[in-house]
Amino acid sequence: MAEHFHLKLVDSHMLAPTVRHMVFERDDNKPLALKAGQFVQIHLHYDDGKPTRRSFSVASVVAADADTVDKVELAVSYVEGGLATRVLGELKQGESVEATGSFGRFYFFDDDANSRYLLVATGTGIAPFRALLPRMAKMMRERGCTFELLYGVRNPAELLYGDEFEAFAAEHPGFRFHACLSREMRPEPHPCDHHGHVQDLLAGLAPDPAHDIAYLCGNPAMVDDTYARLVDAGLSIRYIRREKYVSSR
Repeated sequence: MAEHFHLKLVDSHMLAPTVRHMVFERDDNKPLALKAGQFVQIHLHYDDGKPTRRSFSVASVVAADADTVDKVELAVSYVEGGLATRVLGELKQGESVEATGSFGRFYFFDDDANSRYLLVATGTGIAPFRALLPRMAKMMRERGCTFELLYGVRNPAELLYGDEFEAFAAEHPGFRFHACLSREMRPEPHPCDHHGHVQDLLAGLAPDPAHDIAYLCGNPAMVDDTYARLVDAGLSIRYIRREKYVSSR
């Protein structure tokens, strides 16, 4: 059952020109019950007092055998005129926001028997995959699973946690990171770089209904398009798991 608590800002820095990495701790100093891949909801109020909530996937790197985190890390993107942008953007270190969590089923299931994971993200939809890195390492080691992470952004400045994924790929042969840059390439491209959208690269990975499972997170248009392509390739809808990120004002 989800808990209700307050999150105190303990650190933050800019990840990209329009994305802020924010680190919180619970006011009561308790860990947050969380499966890697889940999200929390931040409680907000409009100027007229009407309550609302915004959902954020937790980007904290969760230990492979853990179901809690001490620090709640979020990647918060700028939305023109957005309520969450204003409230979280003005939040100072030591100040708190009301929250509820954890929610969602965008995590790896113990009873899945597939051998390859197709992980597809755009923008801040990369956050849950950062949280899942230790679990991926364990599954490579114990089950021999392989992982293909396709991450789509417009330009190199928007590659959130890109260095971490490249370093993880260098240390784990069963994990490949594909940076899909739709508008602007790096002056000196990295081996993981591709020009185009994540959907363009997907066909080259030859999705295999017998061995693959897919996790899609990010822009709704990307999620819908990728979902349709995977279904056309024969993947069962049971093995295509989705989370859509909608920019709310």
